[in-house]
Amino acid sequence: MRGFGSDNFSGVLPEVFNALKETSYGHQHSYGEDKYTAKAVQDFKKIFGESIDVYFVYNGTGANIVSLSAFARSYNAVICAETAHINVDECGAIQKQAGCKLLTVPTFDGKLNVGLIQNHMHGFDDQHHSQPNIISLTQCTELGTVYTPEELKEICDFAHANGLFVHMDGARLANAIAYLQCDPTDITTKVGIDVLSFGGTKNGMMFGEAVIFFNTSVCRNVKYIRKQAMQLHSKSRFIAAQFSTLLKDGLWLKTAAHANRMAQKLANEAALISGIKITQKVEANEIFAIIPRSKIAELQEECFFYVWDENASEIRWVCSFDTTESDVIEFVNLLREKLL
Repeated sequence: MRGFGSDNFSGVLPEVFNALKETSYGHQHSYGEDKYTAKAVQDFKKIFGESIDVYFVYNGTGANIVSLSAFARSYNAVICAETAHINVDECGAIQKQAGCKLLTVPTFDGKLNVGLIQNHMHGFDDQHHSQPNIISLTQCTELGTVYTPEELKEICDFAHANGLFVHMDGARLANAIAYLQCDPTDITTKVGIDVLSFGGTKNGMMFGEAVIFFNTSVCRNVKYIRKQAMQLHSKSRFIAAQFSTLLKDGLWLKTAAHANRMAQKLANEAALISGIKITQKVEANEIFAIIPRSKIAELQEECFFYVWDENASEIRWVCSFDTTESDVIEFVNLLREKLL
């Protein structure tokens, strides 16, 4: 049975795999000086506008390091949700690479708001305190919830009015756009995001992410930051060609919408089973639920998933671009068999 552990567990879209094969023939200049990289940059500009800078990197942690390091110095601080990937799952990477501090905010649903951010808006110009200078938002959040354009604009307006920048960790950005059914610019350029980590790996690519700067005032030194962070791929065309394929004809949004639908179907069916309680709104491709503690290990043996909060017996299921209705039905039948 295909598991529901992570959208990193899934394979590669056939279209992307074919693009990698086609790109492997012949020679191209290295380090981004190739036709595939140039095309992918133009593909991103068609979506987000001409006034952006795009840098390709290996992975999500690298994308976040490059994004945040462009703005934050060692005496700065990044405000983020307590559940943010940069705080929980990146092994202190941003602290090591940029030397800056993370100021975390407890949230129920993974989403920041101006009221929560204000708790860290102090100590400015005090040489004894790390200086907040950038807010990092995750879209979709680590709890599967989605910021609306209005929520994002309020945060960005507040940040800019107080001299701060805003970073968006968009590892699952496609899922958020598919849920909101909005234009990609509605939750990025139009609301005031300064820099975006654009996810590819969780949405059908073999490897690779992109860093998109909407605020290009810091970009003069980004190429050096990327190199020092070991995120400059010599054969950049293999990341770029995947993105061009993913972005073509809206494939990235079609795959994300499918994953979202499968998650909604799983959540709806699971909610009907006695002993299961869905704990977060299912707005993208992740489901969080409390299930009987005694049944977790037994279920994991047949269909793997992660425990999110061991104390609360809360687990996480994630659907992918290749999750099928049959996968969902089979897993729901397993849940009924074990829990009823």
